[in-house]
Amino acid sequence: MQNRYRRLLLVMNVSLWVVVGLAEHALALAPTCIEFNIPTTESVPTGITAGPDGALWFSEEFKNKIGRITTDGVITEYPIPTPDSNPGDITTGPDGALWFIEQRGFGNQIGRITTDGVITEFPVPTPFNDLGRITTGPDGALWFTHSSSALAQIGRITTAGVITEFALPIHSVPTDITAGPDGALWFSEDLNDKIGRITTDGVITEFPNAGTDLRGITSGPDGALWFTDNFGKIGRITTDGVISKFNTPSGSFPVGILTGPDGALWFTESDVRRIGRITTAGVISEFFSVPTAGSTGTGPLGVATVPHGAL
Repeated sequence: MQNRYRRLLLVMNVSLWVVVGLAEHALALAPTCIEFNIPTTESVPTGITAGPDGALWFSEEFKNKIGRITTDGVITEYPIPTPDSNPGDITTGPDGALWFIEQRGFGNQIGRITTDGVITEFPVPTPFNDLGRITTGPDGALWFTHSSSALAQIGRITTAGVITEFALPIHSVPTDITAGPDGALWFSEDLNDKIGRITTDGVITEFPNAGTDLRGITSGPDGALWFTDNFGKIGRITTDGVISKFNTPSGSFPVGILTGPDGALWFTESDVRRIGRITTAGVISEFFSVPTAGSTGTGPLGVATVPHGAL
């Protein structure tokens, strides 16, 4: 492994977020990128989320740890009790703790870590090959995606650890999941070129022709859902299922996506080491190359915002 696996990214332009009313002027300035080395080498930081304590929390897939980084770059790491659990996505739960997935190997669990570093693990009933993403739902529970060679499901876990699973109508590989503006959960599917919707009662609807290799999905500022397609596209789907697609200028592999504090969507481009921005009108900008040259192909992956407006 090389140092490409060790770094977290903080994309920051103070003018962009602090000077009210000057967002377009600020975007004319190139955002700067600061990198922070993780103490544990070759750890492969994968998921990242803004925590309830004002810090960022991230998973270390290859070294079986959950990390915490302050906005000043101070990092603390917490070992996961289950060896080789391969932690992946992580999100802030409705109970003030962080929830994460243990996706392969000896994982097959949903993990919970308090801001004091206390970890609890909950086994998922159905064995899976890959556990995707996790998010907080509108019903006060956590929702996640997972699949195996024979079955694809959307899971729900309460803060007490009670898990319910809902099978997709046709086998697929559900990837990311997010709470939508309509009180349902929306998810992307890797194999079936579909965007899915599941109500909190477990009723699933799927919308076809969304893209070829779908990854991230997030609720946009315009009442629609926005998603990434690894084949160089950013997609938008309304709650009625109307899909629009926008090509990235570089034809990159966009992965993670979220709504930024400027009312645009920001996304990661793992293969070209860039951060992208798309307005709700579909105008795309791509910013810099991540300084660590070796990060090509492995990241940047996840993206999160912090209170002072950085990504």
